[in-house]
Amino acid sequence: MKQENPPLFQSFRQAMAWIHTWFGLVLGFVLMAAFFFGALSVFDREIDRWSIPATRIEPQPMPSYERVLRPAFERMQPTPEAVDAVRPRVDGELPARFETVASWSAYTTHRDPVLALFAGYPVPNARDPDETIWAEATIDPRDGSLLPDDRLKLGSGFFYPMHYSLTLDWKNLGIWIVGFSALMMLVALVSGVVMHRKIFREIFTFRPGKGGLRSVLDLHNLTGVVALPFHFFFAFTGLVIFSATYFFPVGHTQLHDLHDLHAQVEATQTGLPHARAGVPGGLANVDAMVAEAQRRWQANGKAGDVGFLVLQHVGDANGYVSVYRAGTDRIALVGDGIHFKAATGELIREDPAATPVGRVAEFLTGLHLQHFRHWLLRWLYVLGGLAGAVCITTGFVFFVEKRKRQHAARGSQGARVVDALAVATVTGMVLAALGILVANRLLPEGLPARGDWERYAFWGTWLLALLHAAWRSAPVAQSRANPAWREQCWAIAAMAVAAVLLNWITTGDHLLRTLAAGYWPVAGVDLALLASAAIAASTARALGRRAAVAAPLASTEHPVHA
Repeated sequence: MKQENPPLFQSFRQAMAWIHTWFGLVLGFVLMAAFFFGALSVFDREIDRWSIPATRIEPQPMPSYERVLRPAFERMQPTPEAVDAVRPRVDGELPARFETVASWSAYTTHRDPVLALFAGYPVPNARDPDETIWAEATIDPRDGSLLPDDRLKLGSGFFYPMHYSLTLDWKNLGIWIVGFSALMMLVALVSGVVMHRKIFREIFTFRPGKGGLRSVLDLHNLTGVVALPFHFFFAFTGLVIFSATYFFPVGHTQLHDLHDLHAQVEATQTGLPHARAGVPGGLANVDAMVAEAQRRWQANGKAGDVGFLVLQHVGDANGYVSVYRAGTDRIALVGDGIHFKAATGELIREDPAATPVGRVAEFLTGLHLQHFRHWLLRWLYVLGGLAGAVCITTGFVFFVEKRKRQHAARGSQGARVVDALAVATVTGMVLAALGILVANRLLPEGLPARGDWERYAFWGTWLLALLHAAWRSAPVAQSRANPAWREQCWAIAAMAVAAVLLNWITTGDHLLRTLAAGYWPVAGVDLALLASAAIAASTARALGRRAAVAAPLASTEHPVHA
């Protein structure tokens, strides 16, 4: 009688355990970057000030357009690299200077000491009539002086994009990878809940004295369960925020004509022209328009900080000025835009209150992006992100520790490969972040393309960490611990202390000075680095003690034959 093959999974819970294990393992490497750099991004502006000493000033409000912004905008032009990038999509020559301005915009937050400027220019002879080339600049809002454009903002310009795009910009590839990982993370969270029937007991269960797999699994469950609402919410809202990107291929190819029609109808309904008129137009006093917008906000009981200023169709009869509120007084990300006719300063439109669905979207987006002024909640975000990183780390460790004896007995290298990748993903990622901080303080201030060299330091440090983890992973194939974990923890401690000392040596802003002055953006980064060094050193010592205890046992289990 023919025997039937047993089913792959004996129960629904076993199926959920398989999904949780393998989805968590394969995508955990991406999610680790999202969690870790997301935690750093909570204080991205503060890291910016640490990395660019010239910006170590107090945050500034949106400056005067007439006195500061207009001269800065008029100096802006696309970079040669931007011009070269658009050239293949143009039939004919490109101008030496772009005179027609599609838009000028300025952006700041309550934590920004500097001002980000953006300028868009229509591209003559472009195959796509909507083709626009962009220029960016960063200025000191006190006097409009331009900051060097090769200075990398480590927080907002590198760590933050790493959080949601892995800095893979081609075809938005990184956004797609992180988005898919977030979607599968929701699956892993649900399957994890199904696996643990006694989920409420997991919150209060941590037995570090048990040692081995038990304590690792307890920590994995604890960090996963305690921060479960945080993990679920941020995975979901991240998908919501980038939903337009995920649907863009369909909209751009299938619904292009409908999109253009919608833009025309919207322009008719709102009074905000979608296209240029082709007739020259003047520009009234923009500062007066900003003051009127602030007066209207305050009359409605809203804070009057300006976060975003946009001049659309500059120099054209259809030009208009939009003033958006910073919204630091509430969680929901609201703009409360007020729009004026550029030529006369006449009020065109005041954005109405959002619909119920719109208010939900504003709240979810604002809670994820945290532009509000609430420092305690920011620290809770950091702890939630780090809890996610610890959950993934312990998942890696549990996977390897559970299987390495079996793999060693079979002569398989699977556990060794996973362990090396885990080391590179966990401690290697931290080393890479410290590598770019150390490089930031070591590289000469006048070095051309300085930001590129800082990026090279980041990726080079991470590559070295991966090579080191792979080189030292041979003991894993013999069912022993990889010494790379301990060695890279010591490296983290040393580099974190070095970054603090280099900040002192190169800027003079040592901890005693910044703490006495109450300048927390720099003092906070230094204190975080020292705390990281202490945690890494204590972890390295604990791993060293565990390795010393395990060594005699391993020698008896694997005696050396003469």
